[in-house]
Amino acid sequence: MRYFTKLFLLLALISSYMYAADFLMPEEAFKPYAKVNDKMQVEAGVVIAPEIYLYKDKLHIKLKDTELKLKDIKAPQSEDHDGQQVYMTTPNFILELANPKGLTGKQNLSVVVSYQGCSSRGLCYNPGEKEFSLSVDASKIAKEGVLAPVEKKTEVSKEEPIKELSETDAIADTIKSGNIVVVLLTFLGFGLLLAMTPCVFPMIPIISGVIVSQGEGITTRKAFALSVVYVLAMAVAYTIAGVLAGLFGANLQAALQTPWVIYSFSFVFVALAFSMFGFYELKLPDALVAKVSSNNNRGGYIGVAIMGFLSALIVGPCVAAPLAGALVYIGQTGDAVLGGMALFSMSIGMGLPLIVVGVSAGKFMPKPGAWMTMVTAIFGVMMLGVAIWMLEKVVDPAITTLLYGFLGIGFAIYLGLFEKEGHVFKKSVSVIMFIYSVALFLSFLAGSASMVHPLGFLKGSGGAVVVQNGAAKDLKFQVVTSIEELDSLLEANKGKKIMLDFAADWCTSCKELEEITFADAGVKEALSDYVLIRADVTKNGEKEKAMSQKYGVFGPPALIFFDANLKVKGSKTIIGFIEPEKFVAHINSL
Repeated sequence: MRYFTKLFLLLALISSYMYAADFLMPEEAFKPYAKVNDKMQVEAGVVIAPEIYLYKDKLHIKLKDTELKLKDIKAPQSEDHDGQQVYMTTPNFILELANPKGLTGKQNLSVVVSYQGCSSRGLCYNPGEKEFSLSVDASKIAKEGVLAPVEKKTEVSKEEPIKELSETDAIADTIKSGNIVVVLLTFLGFGLLLAMTPCVFPMIPIISGVIVSQGEGITTRKAFALSVVYVLAMAVAYTIAGVLAGLFGANLQAALQTPWVIYSFSFVFVALAFSMFGFYELKLPDALVAKVSSNNNRGGYIGVAIMGFLSALIVGPCVAAPLAGALVYIGQTGDAVLGGMALFSMSIGMGLPLIVVGVSAGKFMPKPGAWMTMVTAIFGVMMLGVAIWMLEKVVDPAITTLLYGFLGIGFAIYLGLFEKEGHVFKKSVSVIMFIYSVALFLSFLAGSASMVHPLGFLKGSGGAVVVQNGAAKDLKFQVVTSIEELDSLLEANKGKKIMLDFAADWCTSCKELEEITFADAGVKEALSDYVLIRADVTKNGEKEKAMSQKYGVFGPPALIFFDANLKVKGSKTIIGFIEPEKFVAHINSL
């Protein structure tokens, strides 16, 4: 496994370099300039390469080391790009000078051009700055004119309204302006909140199973140590993946949701489950065990670390506002250190409850005997449940519903469903599980597989269903998979209210939105006059990546709203799952 981990990291590193190799170097992407024309005006700007753009609010030009003053500045028109004002072509600024002291002869001055921009293919560069030494004939510069301060930003208007920020941008600004300790504590809190979401739930049986598989002699101290190793490895994986995603604009989580990866990892959980059932014992070769044992018995920790690292990448976090905010910060500033620290702190927050679970699994382990066998079997079933849950991302929902049904029926029989004797609690649990599992099986046979309402297909068998005001109708999304399809659909609905939903089959929070938020009658009513478009990024191919990059989406789910002129309402973008009540309030605020 050690060699497998090294190979995995090496391949990831090589892939990141190969991806980065397609981008221009900063000196190729941006070429700042400043010169004096024959009217004694200073012309300055930044020559940008194709597919490069500059942020308007990051582009500053100032004079220094001169007694001349800045009278006025003529700035080119910027344009909207994902809710921000940018220059998509080389901007040229004309600085008109004033000579209040009536200076004559040649006068030296310095012009400082500072800037920051990004590649439209997903990479954002570090801020840049260059100083130019120029010389002008002061006798050709008039005294008249309103004197401006030495430094003046490039905005055309003198006063602009305070820009309303989305939750993601607000979090990104928190990192930029906050004290590092405050930032880390804030993201630790975000992580604790994310730990309460379904994204982290699959890791509970994983870490519990890992602790239980250590054997009956495990102590609370060792359970704690193993749990910490698991969480630290998970945090390292999140941090590395997040930093790479922020720097290169790549959705690495999506890249690891390919079918062969999912099938492989599901097989690993099936193998672990059958090991817990006692069919065989998973262990290292004897020679390697002897070597590891002589090295303070660290083999168990290495295995746990590998499991934590891979679990983080494959089971994966849901893209929520805190994660997206950190990625936006890294992408805009290139500060991978602070951004990575924020992500690591958030990951630790997500992992703290897992440490509690791991310690509990070690502390309350029953003594050898029938209870130990039962506990081990329960965790084996949980492992199989995780394996089926992972398959939901790549197979038809009907298949996973059938598998859940088989798993439940088998476990109910194991608990003693058909035995005459047994504890009343076990018998009750086995009966309930059997009934629910049979319902899942019938749901599969009826062709309407559902985990929440397995017998929902029976509703259609009697009477008519009354629909009031259309509120009970399902929301209808028009699905697109490319920029061309999306642009065409947007143009066709210009002037209407539009919501764009970035979603994927492997996205846990997307399913939450679909089954909870979008199924709510109040939400359906609020969206009744909206054109609903779904950008399906399941395949994560070049077309899907292009859509995500155009709208600055690091991963689904993301809900983007457009005004009547097809401009993105950047401050109203929703990242991650949102409760129905909050969503309705959000819609009413648009």
